[in-house]
Parts: sequence; structure tokens; C-alpha cells
Amino acid sequence: METIFDAIKNIALKIDNAIKTSEGGYATSSNVTGDTQLKLDILSDKIIEEELKKLPSIKAIVSEEKENLLTLNNNASYYVCYDPLDGSSIVDYNLSVGSIFGIYENKLDGANIIASAYVVYGPKVEVVITTKANKPKLYRLYDNEFKFIKEISMQEEGKINAPGGTQKNWYPHHKALIEALFQKGYRLRYSGGMVPDLHQVLLKGGGLFSYPGTTDKPKGKLRALFEVIPFALTFIEAGGYAIDDKGVSLLECVPKFLHDTTPCFFGSKNEIELVKEFYNGK
Repeated sequence: METIFDAIKNIALKIDNAIKTSEGGYATSSNVTGDTQLKLDILSDKIIEEELKKLPSIKAIVSEEKENLLTLNNNASYYVCYDPLDGSSIVDYNLSVGSIFGIYENKLDGANIIASAYVVYGPKVEVVITTKANKPKLYRLYDNEFKFIKEISMQEEGKINAPGGTQKNWYPHHKALIEALFQKGYRLRYSGGMVPDLHQVLLKGGGLFSYPGTTDKPKGKLRALFEVIPFALTFIEAGGYAIDDKGVSLLECVPKFLHDTTPCFFGSKNEIELVKEFYNGK
């Protein structure tokens, strides 16, 4: 497992350099879900694939940017699912973006994720690594080396509200939830990047990030294997919560196909209880 984490740190160095030195803008291609790819999406995907191919412990890799699973070593047991560059559409505006990794054993579902990691590319480059039954660990890049900073823990309540999805397509009960949070004094924090927004909630120790089902996308937009389940492990091991719109833990999520999506809510105890209250009464 440590070799995979070392590879992710090496990947972070290479993608950070690519963001700072490579040409931006859109490519002429689209990914499997129809999103127009940026040149950095394609480059980041290539960097990750090349690094993970070196590891004999990985059975297969699955990228958000590719339709199918790529088998590497038949005798291995680990699957790595990844979003190469989450929030890539905001790179050209010089906002923080990230990479997300979920490490699964034997089967691709929430019950079989054993570790996760994400990278934040911002004014500082940071990596957060989580394994089951252990607090997430924060590492920060200094002099081309990642130094351990601290373990991350969630409080019972925060003050950040990061609501995703197009507001005109929110269901009435979700709109009422968001308005209730603002009435309680929560501050809006939403950049359009899942990684930086969830990272802020984690480092602040609490709050709510929500990406609900909407009238145009009833199953939400965020991909379970690449984005949602990896962050669910991080939040739960930090002492927080991660549920779907039915109040079920996202670590019980069983995607029906590789690129399946799910509504998701990540937060501390009191915010998640409020989500359940508004969604149970919808």
C-alpha cells in the first residue's frame, strides 16, 4: 500500500508541474460522460496511468476520463479508481483544483474501499491519505518533498455551507435545507471544485458539502467510484459523516456501472442530522 501512496505523491509533483507549465484550454475530445476534456485532463490522466502501471500490486485502474477498466496485473488484488484533475474547468481562472484516488480490494463498491487519497493543487500542494480505521493524514509539499503536517478530525458542527448543483434544478426540500443553514449563520463556500471545497470543510473541522439529485439529474452528477466513495472514507475516518439522499452511508454504495453517480452529502454530525430531517420530510 505504501508504494501506491508514494506513487500518488510522485504523481502530485508531476501534475502540479504540468498545471504550472503546460498549455491550458480545451481539447477536441469528450470523456465517457460527455464532458468536453481540457488538455490538462488528458495530460493528468496520462501521468497517472504511466505511474500506476509501474506497480505490481495493482490489478487494474479505472479513470474518470476513460470508458473501461484497464487490467495491469491479473494476480494482484488492488483496483485504483481516480479522477485525474477534478475542477479542471476552473484551472484557467487560477483557482485550486485536485486529483482523487480510491483504492479498492477485490470488488468495486463502497464496502471494499480500503484507502483513499486526494491532492490539492493550490498556493500550497497538499496530499491527504486515508486508510480504514485511521485518521486522515495531511502532507504538505516543502522543497519537493511531502512533509507530514497533522491528522484531520471533524467536530460535531461547523459553519461552512458548500451547495453544489444548479439552483434552479434543486428540489424544494433541498432548497429549504440550504436556506435553513444560511438562517443559522453558515457561510457560503463554493468554488466549483469538489476537492478544494471538501478540503476546506475538513480542515475547518465541520460544515456541509452537498451535491444532491436535481430535477435534471436525479442521481446527481458526482461519480461514485472516482469521487464520492473515496471522500466518504476520508470524512468517516475523520469522525464526520457521508450519506446519500436516503440517509444511507456512502460506504454502502454499490455502483451499477463504472461511471455511475449518486447524490452525496459530506459533513459533521449536526449538519448531516439536518440533511436527514429535511430529506425525510420531503
